[in-house]
Amino acid sequence: MLNLLNRVNFPFKFLHRKRRRLQYTLARTYQTISTASVDDVWKKIIDLADVSWHPLLSSTNLPHGLVAKPGLIYEAMTRLGPFPIRIFVERVDDKSLLSVRILALPGIEERVTYEIKSSVLGTCVSYSVTLQGWLSPLVWSLTKPYAARVASDLAQAVEHPIVEPSSPDRGCFDF
Repeated sequence: MLNLLNRVNFPFKFLHRKRRRLQYTLARTYQTISTASVDDVWKKIIDLADVSWHPLLSSTNLPHGLVAKPGLIYEAMTRLGPFPIRIFVERVDDKSLLSVRILALPGIEERVTYEIKSSVLGTCVSYSVTLQGWLSPLVWSLTKPYAARVASDLAQAVEHPIVEPSSPDRGCFDF
């Protein structure tokens, strides 16, 4: 019987082969210069509840005021659709580095690093993305335009904060 299955090229022989993995690694770093101070940029980065400036993330499940600490795991919603992702804070160096690991899909691992340095021209904001896994070319093709904007959107949000308009005094007959 086994000889008959081998003649027909039945796929049982694939069960004994070693598993082959396609492994891709894509890495890219984006930088921008901000006129804001290092302290202001750092406050914006570690406030994980406020992602209004981020082109990929729309909201998180964290309360306002909670800052990044190593080991913190939280969920965020993407702007690309109703896809919740889990984010793990790996490393935090005070006022210089924040490293997180994003766990979105089983076939992909994404590491993101925000680095801040003071320079003569201003504050240098660096955003590094590393994608690993067999799905990384597909995910990279979808997120590349947004990833290119993260550093500049962060610098712009710190330099020009959005001030919520105060409600004007209403009269008796204003509805």
